[in-house]
Amino acid sequence: MCDKGIGNIPRDALANNRRRREKAPVGKGGKWVKRTLLIPLLILLLPLSSVAEKLTCNRLPLLMEGFLSNHYAMKDMTGAIKAHAVDQMIKSLDPSKTLLYESDVERMKPVLEGVFTDMKAGNCTALQNVYDVLVLRARENETIIKKILGPDYQIDETMELNIDVKRRPYAKKPEDKQGLLKKVVQFQIENALQAGIDLPEARKRQIHRYELQTMRVVERNPEELITSFARAFASALDPHTSYLSPENLEDLRIQMQLSLEGIGAVLSSDNGFTVIEELIPGGGAERSGLLKPKDKIIAVAQEGEKPVDVIDMDLHDVIKMIRGKKGTQVTLTILRQAEHTSRFDATITRDKIDIKEREAKISYEKRTVDNRQYHFGVIDLPSFYGDEKENKSCYEDVKSLLAEARQHHVDGIVLDLSRNAGGLLREVVRLAGLFLGNGSIVATKDSNDQMTILANGSSTGKTEGGNYKVITFPAEDPHALYTGPLVVLTSRLSASASEIMAGVLKDYRRAVIVGSDHTFGKGSVQVLTTLPWDMGGMKVTTGLYFLPGGKSTQKIGVEADITLPTWFSLEDIGEASLDYPLPAQEITPFIDEEEKAATPWNPVEPRLLMELIARSKARIAKDARFAEIIRNNEDAANKKGIIRLADLRKEMKKEGGGRKNTRTELKQKAREQYAPFVNESVNVLLDMVMLEPTTPEPAWLQAETAITGS
Repeated sequence: MCDKGIGNIPRDALANNRRRREKAPVGKGGKWVKRTLLIPLLILLLPLSSVAEKLTCNRLPLLMEGFLSNHYAMKDMTGAIKAHAVDQMIKSLDPSKTLLYESDVERMKPVLEGVFTDMKAGNCTALQNVYDVLVLRARENETIIKKILGPDYQIDETMELNIDVKRRPYAKKPEDKQGLLKKVVQFQIENALQAGIDLPEARKRQIHRYELQTMRVVERNPEELITSFARAFASALDPHTSYLSPENLEDLRIQMQLSLEGIGAVLSSDNGFTVIEELIPGGGAERSGLLKPKDKIIAVAQEGEKPVDVIDMDLHDVIKMIRGKKGTQVTLTILRQAEHTSRFDATITRDKIDIKEREAKISYEKRTVDNRQYHFGVIDLPSFYGDEKENKSCYEDVKSLLAEARQHHVDGIVLDLSRNAGGLLREVVRLAGLFLGNGSIVATKDSNDQMTILANGSSTGKTEGGNYKVITFPAEDPHALYTGPLVVLTSRLSASASEIMAGVLKDYRRAVIVGSDHTFGKGSVQVLTTLPWDMGGMKVTTGLYFLPGGKSTQKIGVEADITLPTWFSLEDIGEASLDYPLPAQEITPFIDEEEKAATPWNPVEPRLLMELIARSKARIAKDARFAEIIRNNEDAANKKGIIRLADLRKEMKKEGGGRKNTRTELKQKAREQYAPFVNESVNVLLDMVMLEPTTPEPAWLQAETAITGS
């Protein structure tokens, strides 16, 4: 999950991480911007040298020292870090485990570990041995593929392929590799056939694809492996620390500015597949309603052209294929593993992010019980957005929506954060004040144990010791407070800022959290610094976030009070599923007990919560839609990453007899899949209204009523 913004960071990646600048020049013309608090990524674009140089072996020790000196937890070059870096390096060299043998991997490990010692003398010649093995195996693969795809080649419809690379071992001998490559290429041939390409042309394209793959390996000379080694070291520290080459840094700049003329999605490379990690609200991919996080992009086609297979292709190259001019279209071939493995094409119109599409919105739901009608507002908040230049603020937008809801005399509010991947910290703090009033909202802790508490109005919360400071935002206008029943809908996709929002409301017993078992678990802070000599950038985890109750959201996320069946298979979504996540931590609670004790709302009491849980469980057990979701998720889990060619064809025919679903049909299907979760959130809200005593009027409202006599 990735959050966007510009803010206060160390001037130099290798400098003492206590040095800070209030302002920093960004962009052309050297304009100055005020310091901005945000989650979790802070960007500073420093002036670069006019002389661009590659990352060389003799600069590796200094770069690694910079990562360690700035990192929140990893301060020393330990044996575990070296071992993790070697594993990450091998994973990057052969992400699909189709290139190297098990014996190659075992021989490479000590060679790569030796680089840590040799680089101190500026010697990385050991990478030449690694390069030679990669070239040898790439040429071997090309030969095997040409043999498989000979004149007598035929599709084997009984073929099964395990695309869960983590559960797939490296080949031990040539026969093992040939069997695996035969399955892989048959899967790729099937993709071409489904796209309307005949078998002879599909064979020709696959042979050419492996010829290009060999060429790419040959062109990746030992010097470029130095960059790969730097990336592997950074990713060994935690999932969100990374080294970015100049090309990667430019990709990130475009993404941060939300000005990419593309599909509006955050992509990653995972075991040879290009994976959709996040759909940016307002982007073409999100507006289409066709795509979901964890969908795999297996081919890309430009308008009027045949699709190009992108399995095992470098992520940067895939991104370049997907980008394009505004108004043009790109077709992505998607592989989705849910209850059924499906393969479909999604045509997306390239466009800039539509700000209107990512704004908070409200809809209204009605329920009738004993001839009485109840009205509820559902606020969909796709991100904690804010743009000082355009005066955009999700805090201001939600404030207006709550005022509108009061005019509709709603009996309760659902705040939908289930697809909210984060955003600006200041917006979280201010927005929380609309439901809580004054009080502490969130704290950050850096590697020096310096605590910073962010609060609305004033904070009476305390932490152990005196090594902390409090930053306060303006006290909320009492007239703007919403004090009625509140439900927050979350999922495993709720990350960073949305986890803080849900966790704060839970700690103050302000809301009932409904959704997946827990949120994503992204509770760390990153700082990105541009390196000198145009060598790219380094993104380092420098701190953790903590909730008023003392817990961090790191790794464990925020647990739901009322758990719903997941709306699609989510077992691999979350911080805990990533490589080397930092552990969760706790600090002394800094919750404002005075504010908590004198609330203008009815706190969620344990007895009420137990009754809400019981009622929700009873409804879910009788709901046919949830029963289908549970059954489908069990089917997906049982497949354990196995794709069967026969099943894939069967599903294609089942979905309209081989006919491609229209965009309207796919969007409607997506809405139908999501509807039960919003519906049950409203049902929980109805239970709260019927079970809770009447919410007390705030003192300011009582006073106004007395004056006006209304």
